[in-house]
Amino acid sequence: MPTQTTRSNKSIDMEKDISTPADAEPTPDSQPRTGNSDTSITTANVAKVEQDILAHANDADAAYDALKAYGGQVIALDAATNKRLLRRIDMFIMPIMCLVYGLNYLDKTTLSYASIMGLKQPHSDNVLQSGIGISGTQYSWLSSLFYFGYLAWEYPTNRLIQRLPLGKYSAANIIIWGLVLSCFAAVNNFSGAIAIRFFLGVFEAAVTPGFALLTSQWYTKREQGLRVGIWFSFNGFAQIFGGLVAYGIAVGSERHGTVLEPWRIVFLLTGCLTIVMGIAFLIIMPDNQMNAWWLSKEDRVKALIRIKGNGQGVGNKHWKIYQFKEAFTDPLTWAFVFLALVADIPNGGISNFFSQLIVGFGYTPQQSLLYGTPGGAVEVVALIACGYFGDKIGNRILLGCSGLVCALLGMILIVALPLDNNSGRLAGYYLTQASPTAFVALLSLIASNVAGYTKKTTVAAMYLVAYCVGNIIGPQTFRQSDAPRYVPAEITIIVCWGLCILDMAFIWWYCKKQNAKKAAIRAQPEYMKLENQEFLDLTDRENPDFVYTI
Repeated sequence: MPTQTTRSNKSIDMEKDISTPADAEPTPDSQPRTGNSDTSITTANVAKVEQDILAHANDADAAYDALKAYGGQVIALDAATNKRLLRRIDMFIMPIMCLVYGLNYLDKTTLSYASIMGLKQPHSDNVLQSGIGISGTQYSWLSSLFYFGYLAWEYPTNRLIQRLPLGKYSAANIIIWGLVLSCFAAVNNFSGAIAIRFFLGVFEAAVTPGFALLTSQWYTKREQGLRVGIWFSFNGFAQIFGGLVAYGIAVGSERHGTVLEPWRIVFLLTGCLTIVMGIAFLIIMPDNQMNAWWLSKEDRVKALIRIKGNGQGVGNKHWKIYQFKEAFTDPLTWAFVFLALVADIPNGGISNFFSQLIVGFGYTPQQSLLYGTPGGAVEVVALIACGYFGDKIGNRILLGCSGLVCALLGMILIVALPLDNNSGRLAGYYLTQASPTAFVALLSLIASNVAGYTKKTTVAAMYLVAYCVGNIIGPQTFRQSDAPRYVPAEITIIVCWGLCILDMAFIWWYCKKQNAKKAAIRAQPEYMKLENQEFLDLTDRENPDFVYTI
């Protein structure tokens, strides 16, 4: 069992020999004591906190055992070494995560491109006008079926993420979803399309929670907001790429002819690309720092040391019921879940109907493929800018809200402007593409602010279950009878984004309040810290040294 040491003495065995970088994330340990700032914090309270920590300290994080093996060695980590490691981690991890996450979005929204490339048409001998013959209502359900599969498998896949090697499990899911998507090219009826969409959701369910865990494993809290923003921004790059590819296939098929329906070519191309990237992911992505083939043995340990200030480690394979229960009793969890639900009602509608929405502005189907691409650029700029400045000023929540405000303005333009104002309504659509900033800000806060591996995977599952429910509801708000304006759906979107801003304000207030309570506990002379407490797989609520990021 880890031993207790006083905070003022800081005589932790491993901390004598393994040092942190000079520019590392500040921790509560480095802050001067200010005395008892809260008279409600008593000696009994402090003793109870320490008792709870000791009760759960026997089953530590994998990082604890890895560092324990180096207890007698001096391993320095200065600022220059820290920057060198960060560059190397970025070089290997970020490109493959970005490309895969872009395909994750592209593969979901390929259906939207296919919908105006002939998929909805009845079967015909003319391949340019041949489809599987589905109605508008069937298309809406086809859009939602992906999220039914995602929803059904989200919690099981999070349990498997905890139990199995993270890199290998993620790669297997990527390869299989690529195979499933490729099979859409062979679909001839609505039933076959339903099956493909459901299983596509099943295998894509592992990507977002897996990537959030990888980000928390490899990056400090100061680095996580920008990194999550970067890999999530490849949704926007995928929208640009997908629109151009679909446009090229549509135009090329008309000019030069084709033996396959254009929409089948789109599914086959994106599916094969995903399989290739899944194989690359398997080769490049380690399960954690300790089996990263592109790091030396010493650098692997240093990569663990550099994230010590996060107050969480790299994984614990044991399911802990107290952490599972804490996930359901934590108000912060439900604030996250509420935003995921409410923010993704608009997302579910727009991501599946954006091509038809642009056609409703007065453009041709081919023009809608081309004119939809700048929306991806808006999303890229918004996510990277909010991620960068959120980390820079230390307020991801504020920057996340700024994107929602832009999106609200855009949707108001779409609703308020007359039908013949094509360019004005299209500009409004582009502004709506800044809306993911809030969802991504909270996704990065799950990486930063939820500790305890069982709790983190549970909260991530709940967050993404709510994401699924929102995306299932979203397409149903776009009723065929409301075309081409879809006013009820557009008003629903405005209300949802307004509620998201209020929810973000609550999260900011709650995190500030909890940080003040933890500071009061740490200020008590009786408070004692366990050896390498950061890597004991404690939850954010039970660890007084854990500081919430806002």
